[in-house]
Amino acid sequence: MLNYTIRRLLLLIPLLLFVSLFVFAILKLSPGDPATALLGDQATEEAIALARAKYALDQPFYLQYLQMMVNFFSGELQSIFYKGNVLSIVLQRLPATLELGFLSLLIAVIISIPVGIISAVRRNSFFDYASMSVAMFGVSIPVFFTGILLIYLFAVILKVLPASGYGGHLWTIEGLRHMILPALSLSFVLMASTTRLTRSAMLEVINQDYIRTARAKGVSRFVVIMHHAFKNALIPITTNIGNQIARMFAGAVLTETVFAWPGVGRLAVNAIFRRDEPLVFGCVLLMAVVYVIINLLVDLVYGFLNPQISYD
Repeated sequence: MLNYTIRRLLLLIPLLLFVSLFVFAILKLSPGDPATALLGDQATEEAIALARAKYALDQPFYLQYLQMMVNFFSGELQSIFYKGNVLSIVLQRLPATLELGFLSLLIAVIISIPVGIISAVRRNSFFDYASMSVAMFGVSIPVFFTGILLIYLFAVILKVLPASGYGGHLWTIEGLRHMILPALSLSFVLMASTTRLTRSAMLEVINQDYIRTARAKGVSRFVVIMHHAFKNALIPITTNIGNQIARMFAGAVLTETVFAWPGVGRLAVNAIFRRDEPLVFGCVLLMAVVYVIINLLVDLVYGFLNPQISYD
């Protein structure tokens, strides 16, 4: 397992290289000039030229890319708009995004897996049809629209939860109140997809011979479902959750914007509007590292779920 972990971490190098090249190319192909965006349209040509020289924007593209990469990994990359170290700025916002993602994942897993199991056990029942209809709705609706609906229902009509803002960390009461709506909005797609996959994985396992054998031996239905069936259906469910984490990061950009959440996603959006190329570069690279590490942890969990899996 150690060798496998080292190999996966080494693959992070070409991945970051590809992501950095792609992000840099998109930034340079986008219309607008960072110096003009910083100084405004009324700035003189001399002031714009000085700003471009200050931030090395007058250099050839390959030199700008190399300097940006060197500065990022040395921790010296500076934001154009915020006038600070990019790594420090992103790390200040990262805990808010991770807390939101953790709560969203927790809500999705707690709700979707039991619903998927019950739908599989009670196939073709009213509960099955109702839960699958809601799951289909959850997969289809955009994240930002879910957030708007939740704000209208719980903040405008019922007035029981705050509509936006950050109230503190997850373990504080006020922080949890502010986090419930964005977490629900972000978890809806994961909840829907996990419910559907749990149901299909359980249906496939329930029809296996060893399940019928366990029932024939008089094993209780609960033990058959939870110990024999669900345990063997966990691998595809875990794979789906790991894959959906990437979509959660993408959805966090929209969710944090809708709910004015001070995370990395909203920071990246503000940096894009302000043409802060170093900050956009740093946000995307850091989130790519977090995503790869989370997927590595998911892969390592496979070994605990199924000891037959070998990493050699």
